[in-house]
Amino acid sequence: MTTKDNSFSAVMARKSEIIRAAVGVDYKQFESGSIAFDYEGMMASTGYTLEDVAEIQRGFAIGNTPLIELKNITALVRKLSKDGYGARIFVKDEAANPSGSFKVRRAATSIHHAKRMGYPGALSATSGNYGAAVASCCAKSGLKCIVVQECYDSRGVGQPEIIEKARKCEALGAEVVQLSVGPELFYTVLRMLEDTGYFNASLYTAFGIAGIETLGYELAQQCRAQTGKDPDVVVCTNAGGGNLTGTARGLKKANSAAQIVAASVNLRGLHMASDTQFNKKSFTTGHTGFGMPFSTWPDRSDVPRSAARPLRYMDRYVTVNQGEVFYTTELLARLEGIERGPAGNTSLAAAISLSQELPKDQIIVVQETEYTGAGKHGSAQLSFARQNGIRVSLGDPKDEIAGESIILPAHASLLHAVDVDLDHMRRSLITHAATTVDHAPTENDIAFLAEETKSNSAFVRDALKQA
Repeated sequence: MTTKDNSFSAVMARKSEIIRAAVGVDYKQFESGSIAFDYEGMMASTGYTLEDVAEIQRGFAIGNTPLIELKNITALVRKLSKDGYGARIFVKDEAANPSGSFKVRRAATSIHHAKRMGYPGALSATSGNYGAAVASCCAKSGLKCIVVQECYDSRGVGQPEIIEKARKCEALGAEVVQLSVGPELFYTVLRMLEDTGYFNASLYTAFGIAGIETLGYELAQQCRAQTGKDPDVVVCTNAGGGNLTGTARGLKKANSAAQIVAASVNLRGLHMASDTQFNKKSFTTGHTGFGMPFSTWPDRSDVPRSAARPLRYMDRYVTVNQGEVFYTTELLARLEGIERGPAGNTSLAAAISLSQELPKDQIIVVQETEYTGAGKHGSAQLSFARQNGIRVSLGDPKDEIAGESIILPAHASLLHAVDVDLDHMRRSLITHAATTVDHAPTENDIAFLAEETKSNSAFVRDALKQA
């Protein structure tokens, strides 16, 4: 009897084989043998149209979430703006979905497909909201579910928000496997997929991104119905990039030309895989620790080619600080009577700043909210920050240093989104792509990279020349 080699190196060596079996997709069919690959072909390979996905989601009671005008917050913004400025702010209330976030749109398509293909269950590697989404859809579909989390540092101390989301996953019937931070996450996922024969309900497959397209499509249709016009700006909290990618693709399918703005929490200086820094952050997603690397090189996920490719779609990228998001969370509750978690409030904090740049007749939409719970509350996060030596104070958030301080704005006028250099990010993706081949990029590669970075061939050639 031959015993399977489950050493780290052996499992990693057969990762492509494991993923192919766990997703049912041969990614080699999309490859060109060089930098370029057939992205749209990969997206179409699900076999589901936008209408099919919407129908699948209706079967799970997902979607058609309300688009809410934040009239009191808009009124506050107009007091801070120069005459004639202060765009109307709306929010798409995705917390109304069964699992409490937009990510259940991602999960529904994946779990529908897993059920259809005869998989006995599904596995997801996630800090939580997506795990809850997968668990919710598996429960309704009669499939088993495993959620694998990076939860603890080496002292066994867990981040409150991740622990809260584990509770949510377990409540929906999932088995939750909690790990300390480090490289063992992907290894553990691969072994479990191989041992169980479960479907890899990855955040980054075409099934998942296709599920979010309905969000963008609904958003455009609702905005037209409620206001008689399209949104001018849509702000998307950006981490792994799927939220922005799917929303932008849905807006495009609705023939909306809204400007797409990415927003992340500024955690500059904190390393996401550092044991000592793991609990120095107060945000487990929607931050630059994911937003920057996944934007500049998407293919770092648990599938060979990520369907989340945000630089293809974003027109602008801004960051806000941790204190600004905590402040905005309370602002939403106190002024609008809506208590929601930090992910969507990252975009709302940015929208409050961006609204002041826009005329009053324009519309800015925050495209998601998430549920809140004990570990997600600002009080829990700020208490945990203090326990980890973070100074919490009132003042100007621009003086905040991630990992050392959290500064809550002393006044709403101090909310200020900071622009990220998109061209620098585009060049980073292009130059990294060039290192993946042992020859000069082909004409096909250059055209592909222009699409990848929402630029043009001249920009790509210049970036390659300067590399």
